[in-house]
Amino acid sequence: MSKVPLTVRGAEKLRAELNELKSVVRPRIIKAIAEAREHGDLRENAEYHAAREQQGFVEGRIKDLEGKLSNAQIIDVRTMNAGGRVVFGATVDVLEVGTGEEHTYQIVGEDEADIREGLLSFSSPIARALIGKSRDDAVVVQTPGGERELEIIDVRYE
Repeated sequence: MSKVPLTVRGAEKLRAELNELKSVVRPRIIKAIAEAREHGDLRENAEYHAAREQQGFVEGRIKDLEGKLSNAQIIDVRTMNAGGRVVFGATVDVLEVGTGEEHTYQIVGEDEADIREGLLSFSSPIARALIGKSRDDAVVVQTPGGERELEIIDVRYE
């Protein structure tokens, strides 16, 4: 399996979720299953079946997180010498030329992406257009919503 790029913050979030699932959620589900078993006939016990189904989801998520973390290539942008260029992990302030709106994006891994928080997947059209560019560069991006022209105002490595 190939390495999956993650920022330091993204890896910490995945580790925290994994720890929560293993130390809090999993024991709670095990307890719920034990309590449901005490109610007798398991064939018609909705609480038991619901707890077992929840256990399946949690165990699947635990395996997923462990796999992602074991194949993660954690990139700390603060230790890189990017020379002012947009790279994985960089925070970029851009001006949308057509509307005059300013946006701040951080280029992150696919598992960390959340556009509402300004976290763009490195494989998104905007991130692909920005990577390798520098301050004051302009890029034209084909997005599902149409063509957008962005001018890079600043690049930070936080």
